[in-house]
Amino acid sequence: MLSLLHIENIAIIESADISFDKGFNVLTGETGAGKSIVIDAIGAVLGERTSRELIRTGAKSALVNAVFTEALPRKWLENNGFPPDGEELMLQREIQGDGRNVCRVNGRPLTVAQLRELGRQLLNIHGQHDGQQLLDPACHLGYLDSFGKTAPLLDEYQRDYLSMAELRRQIASLEMDEAERSRRVDTLEYQIKELERAELRPGEDEELNSRKTLLRSSGKLMEAIQEAQFALSGGEDSQGACDLVSEAEGAILSVTRLSPQLEELGEKLTALRYAADDAAETIRDFADEFDFSPEELDQLESRLDVIYRLKKKYGPTVADMLDYLEKCKAELEQIQDADDTIQRLEKELDKARQEAIKRGEALSKARKKAADSLQKRVQEELRQLDMPKVQFVTEFAPSSGQDGMDDTGMDQVQFLMSANLGEALKPIQKVASGGELARIMLALKNVLAEDDGIGSLIFDEVDTGVSGRAAQKVAEKMADVARRKQVLCVTHLPQIAAMADTHFSVEKGEKKGRTFTNVERLDREGRVDELARLIGGATVTDSLRSSAFELLAQAESYRKKKK
Repeated sequence: MLSLLHIENIAIIESADISFDKGFNVLTGETGAGKSIVIDAIGAVLGERTSRELIRTGAKSALVNAVFTEALPRKWLENNGFPPDGEELMLQREIQGDGRNVCRVNGRPLTVAQLRELGRQLLNIHGQHDGQQLLDPACHLGYLDSFGKTAPLLDEYQRDYLSMAELRRQIASLEMDEAERSRRVDTLEYQIKELERAELRPGEDEELNSRKTLLRSSGKLMEAIQEAQFALSGGEDSQGACDLVSEAEGAILSVTRLSPQLEELGEKLTALRYAADDAAETIRDFADEFDFSPEELDQLESRLDVIYRLKKKYGPTVADMLDYLEKCKAELEQIQDADDTIQRLEKELDKARQEAIKRGEALSKARKKAADSLQKRVQEELRQLDMPKVQFVTEFAPSSGQDGMDDTGMDQVQFLMSANLGEALKPIQKVASGGELARIMLALKNVLAEDDGIGSLIFDEVDTGVSGRAAQKVAEKMADVARRKQVLCVTHLPQIAAMADTHFSVEKGEKKGRTFTNVERLDREGRVDELARLIGGATVTDSLRSSAFELLAQAESYRKKKK
């Protein structure tokens, strides 16, 4: 459960520390006071999408810390390298002004994606947009699969379906009319011949460019070689470095008997003579082997021109052109063998189709079984929410995809309801009022959350459109849920606020020309005043306080009776 929330510089909240308890926690306050900002902060520390706009004006960054205890997802933590430290788990997210996010779990960094994955195993947030999802038939299949735990069957089906889709794609790429096929064969054959005629070698362009650079500088090169050769080997009238070093070596070696200290110098001169002789020989070999002619340069530039023209058509390097050549050969072979390949692929497609149908039918069977159970459970929940006459049914229709299949299976699903006795079943989005929609959503969420392993639920103003007796039933249902899970609820209804085990007031004020939000945990007297405000408005009278006290006493009686 969420035990502690620390917020810094989130919207109009400068700083807040909120200690939540087990059971039913509610937050109340005037519209715009910052109740939903608290929920946004919780969403942020759970890895949900956010932006720098959430940072309080004038602050460089925003920070949210959340401490969770009990029902920790130990397996996920261990598998992802974050072994739990004791019985507490601290999540932290810092949102910086430049858009960067710094996320940590128990002080160790993790990515926003990892934080989101972990957060979804700790707490579920249900907001007003969930009601819009209930109005969208495209979301109904997801609710049913979640309730029926059909994910393994869906994964197996989707593997076969994707295999089938890939085979269809391959067949479609091979199926072309004769004229198109003939044109493509002509193009490929021309390109293959042109590239093969060029007889390209890997790295040839680099070699030729290096040789061209050498040949274009041949005069300067040979001049440098001749100078070096003269310096080392000398000429008819002068000695070179090799002879001079040799003379120096002989002179020193002749006197090493007289002065042993010169022995090391003699060894150095011997090594120097070997090095000079070796360099002179290398230069002679280079000069002898270097063969230059204007015809070679012309031939080389002509070859580079051929390669340049081919590069413009087939790739920036010789290696790219050779790769393209192999692809052309493979495509030509594939087209020439297209009829045989299509025949083979169609056999594979038929087999994959049969497997997908088999998996799809098993998935449909599991969904229909789950739908029967979901219908009974939701109707029982609705009965407890003062909607005993409502009928709730899951309608199945074949998928409109090819072969009656799409990536979700072989079913189209939508929820139907009849709000009153004797009325025909119709799609929820056509008949549900705001209050009915809120209670159906609450019933559905309660059923889905029963054994999902998540310890905390947040309801952010999901009571919209509910009042009177229905509001009392919603309050009682939330209190019932809170006996199994921690529940946090943002509400404007006094019936729901009175049913809470822990009540927080969220107020907006001004200080030094800035707006700020304060979150206060209410004692019993404070709860009476807040409930009186929710019942009657800004002015709290003795009569309203009396009504609030009575409402609080009724809620306490209900909770005691349910223990």
